[in-house]
Amino acid sequence: MNLNSFQQFKSIDHGDMLGAIQKLPGQLKEAFFLGRDLPLPENKKLDRIVIAGMGGSAIGADLLVDYAFPDLRIPTFVLRDYQLPGWAMEKNCLVVCSSHSGNTEETNSVLSQAIKRNCTIVVITTGGKLFSTAAENDIVAWKFEHVGQPRAAVGFSFGLLLRLFARLSIIPEQDEAIKTAVLAMNKFCKKIGADVPIVNNPAKRLAGQLVDQHVSVFGAEHLSPVSRRWKTQINELAKCWAQYEIIPEADHNTLAGVLQPSKMLPKIFTVFLKSKHYYPRNKKRMDLTLTEFMVAGLCTDQVDFSAEEKMAEMWKAIIFGDYVSYYLAMMYEIDPTPVEAIESLKTQM
Repeated sequence: MNLNSFQQFKSIDHGDMLGAIQKLPGQLKEAFFLGRDLPLPENKKLDRIVIAGMGGSAIGADLLVDYAFPDLRIPTFVLRDYQLPGWAMEKNCLVVCSSHSGNTEETNSVLSQAIKRNCTIVVITTGGKLFSTAAENDIVAWKFEHVGQPRAAVGFSFGLLLRLFARLSIIPEQDEAIKTAVLAMNKFCKKIGADVPIVNNPAKRLAGQLVDQHVSVFGAEHLSPVSRRWKTQINELAKCWAQYEIIPEADHNTLAGVLQPSKMLPKIFTVFLKSKHYYPRNKKRMDLTLTEFMVAGLCTDQVDFSAEEKMAEMWKAIIFGDYVSYYLAMMYEIDPTPVEAIESLKTQM
């Protein structure tokens, strides 16, 4: 597939994943606005928080926690599993159960436990069993409308959580940060959209480099969950193997793995997500790690998302990764929407 022939994308992209990516800035704005008037739990004396979710619903929680980390006034834990930790109990523990469909079995399991433990609960969903259980138990539910894949609803999973945390005074108000992020995304999309030719489109050029490569994405701090988002989007859209690594942790283990298996190393492509807001030592680590990989013979590249606001950086990096994953799917001529392996496993479960 020639990525300049964007008119041909529709013949592969039957579920219009491209349209979903293009709507992401507006979705983020809509989600944050929607959360302005939704109900809050009565108990405001919270001292610990669990956000339960899987896949596209959980990544919104990751993004929130790492973005707000310096300002978080209450310990917050992202749970991707069936069971609540032992310390999650009673009214002062807030459990947020986030599931796009409302039928995610792990998240519904957590909801049942949170009810039994008398936790303060908020449900975020489009409906399903999660919403029904919330209604039956008089639990605060934030319902939103979205037709499509959960991974295409990351604007909702993040934007609603951000508004919830701001309204509960767990983090400062975020209205200006959201406004700046949406403007930055819209401006950035004009440079990486489907109609922009390869020669002027960094997302298309990077996708071309990633063909037939084992991709490893490196991020730090507020871009750590973005590296995970890149990994999962490459998995689900392009149906490719990928991994993500976090600086500085990667410098204490991954950095040593550049010798074996020698025949495989030339097929590894490392992408570094750069930021002007990183802690100075992490900036240095990013540069040194990239250099070490180049010297070891690994394919490397870096993308700098520098912006005045951290949230703008984060969301520019997210939408860039979504476009790269989409273009990689087009290069492989594979429909980016279906995830047959995941659906098959759910059926077997």
